[in-house]
Amino acid sequence: MSTTDFDYVIVGSGAGGGPLAANLAKTGFSVLLMEAGGDPCSVNDMGRWMYEVPIFHGLSTEYPECAWNYFVRHYSDDEQQKRDTKYVAEKDGVWYPRAGTLGGCTAHNAMITVLPQASDWNRIATITGDASWRAENMRHYFTRLENCRYIANPDSPKGQIEGVLSSIRELLKGDKDWRDWSHGHGFNGWLPTSEADPTLVLHDPEIVSTLLDAVKEAILARIGNPLVRFDTRFDPNDSRNATESPEGLAFTPLAVDKGRRNGPREYLLRTQKSFPDKLTILKNALAMRVIFEGTQAVGVEYREGPHLYKADPQAVENPAAASRREVRVRREVILAAGAFNSPQLLKLSGIGPCAELSAFGIPVIVDLPGVGENLQDRYEIGVVSEFTRNFKLLNNATFAPPSPDPDAYFKEWEAGRGIYASNGALIGIIKRSTPDKQEPDLYIFGLPGFFRGYKPGYSKEFERFHNRFTWAILKARTNNTGGRVTLRSANAWDMPKIEFHYFSEGNDKRGEDLEAVVEGVEFVRDMNRRLQNVGLIANELLPGSDYQTKEAIREFIQNEAWGHHASCSARIGADNDRMAVLDSRFRVLGTQGLRVVDASVFPRIPGYFIVSAVYMISEKATDVIAEDAEQQSPISRTQEAANAPSPSGPSIKG
Repeated sequence: MSTTDFDYVIVGSGAGGGPLAANLAKTGFSVLLMEAGGDPCSVNDMGRWMYEVPIFHGLSTEYPECAWNYFVRHYSDDEQQKRDTKYVAEKDGVWYPRAGTLGGCTAHNAMITVLPQASDWNRIATITGDASWRAENMRHYFTRLENCRYIANPDSPKGQIEGVLSSIRELLKGDKDWRDWSHGHGFNGWLPTSEADPTLVLHDPEIVSTLLDAVKEAILARIGNPLVRFDTRFDPNDSRNATESPEGLAFTPLAVDKGRRNGPREYLLRTQKSFPDKLTILKNALAMRVIFEGTQAVGVEYREGPHLYKADPQAVENPAAASRREVRVRREVILAAGAFNSPQLLKLSGIGPCAELSAFGIPVIVDLPGVGENLQDRYEIGVVSEFTRNFKLLNNATFAPPSPDPDAYFKEWEAGRGIYASNGALIGIIKRSTPDKQEPDLYIFGLPGFFRGYKPGYSKEFERFHNRFTWAILKARTNNTGGRVTLRSANAWDMPKIEFHYFSEGNDKRGEDLEAVVEGVEFVRDMNRRLQNVGLIANELLPGSDYQTKEAIREFIQNEAWGHHASCSARIGADNDRMAVLDSRFRVLGTQGLRVVDASVFPRIPGYFIVSAVYMISEKATDVIAEDAEQQSPISRTQEAANAPSPSGPSIKG
């Protein structure tokens, strides 16, 4: 049986691998997409609700059918680590929710789709000397993948009228892009984007009006400009905002279509239906290692079966008993398993630091010391307040699937509207932590509920109260690059060790990250004091009255901060960078036929919310891989070798 059934094998169906697999199949290549999880969203109503209902994104992170539960270390210092109230002693770490399912973490994320700034892309272009990474080119990839639903399509009659009026305004202001009616948005891509229904606030006009007044006053006092350009409708993804990097109030775009989560999963299923001979999706297939002939990647070894990975709460006791399989490729293997698992797979395959691989008895194919290093994340913290009365918007909301009968909000969601059709976050505030920052580095967004970060059982705590409000403070553009992913064993089903080395343990020696988060807390407290003065807020629950001085706030942040945008652990780098893992075309250095396309590729963490940046590099990788395929012949083997049976059984057929 032929062992070269596919042009490409892609490991991982998330934000990087999912769109890439669909795009390459539509281009005409034969693609096998390997996903270690299943597709519980298609099995029953509960699975579908956990996936589709945006307000259930918290519950979905704890849904055992698709959850992968990592426990990470923020600090190597045991005493400091145990000060975190989210620390789980029996796991010796802090819970870091991931997803093992079709669509990867896009199946449970908060669907926030906010683009990186131009400088994030221009930095990669400067590092590599590859001009195709410049922001003006990368923006085209977002336009290509987006199907914007919250502004009028320029091709529609309404859009043409709005476009003419907008162009006149821009021309009068001297804007060089006045002819761009769409302002960087796309309307024909695979990813629908929308905004939460602003009329939802009419359920509770008194609280909302007072809250917005407090937000406006705090912004005027500490920023100056109250709005992210009024003429952009407070849209952070409007191309005019991307170039100017303004501060102020913004609406938060979401990957929601008619009230339902939408993402790579839907794109994959549509593509498979339209191109069944080009795209094969293999679920419940845990990749073990990349197979090499010399330094040429020729296939993937995997184990077949559900719940094989030990991060799975339903993991089987003996994954080694699962059937071992191999699949070979005609062209390339592409890893898209994420910032934790792509470095793990590289190391298990013999690509990584020589000393670490040798310690586990793994033959070294290429000594790449940067694999698993440079791990980065954002810092987040919550300021939680108790209001003096319940929010009318949430009256009688259960924030839970029907059991057995649906509440009124769930019935609204079934019709594609209401609070359950959003992730709960309507507005965001974009801010510089200090005036001298070249670009904003804080994204502060408010949501009803109690959210102190991720710990087992948090989703029920989050939705239990109808008079709690959380401002989540997200520190972007972090300086700390001191995290790392290392092997725990030579078994692919064992989770790697993940150590972020927060704050003082990292390499941000000036402490700029910590001071930025302190400024975010003080900004939120300024807003909350205004609400407390008019009798809307009863008291602050977190950080609370024990944390008033700057030094106390620093202590609270260092103890309680968390993140969920892990990235940068297999970074793109310059030719002379000994810690680089990839070149600017996603190719693993020192190898042939092997690439990485996921959140691990960035040299520095981009933007505010990483998923949009990963979608964009997935689109770029499509073009790069197709270009290279035109210049390269498929892997050549003798007919005798091509027809030889696999030592672990027959290969799969596409």
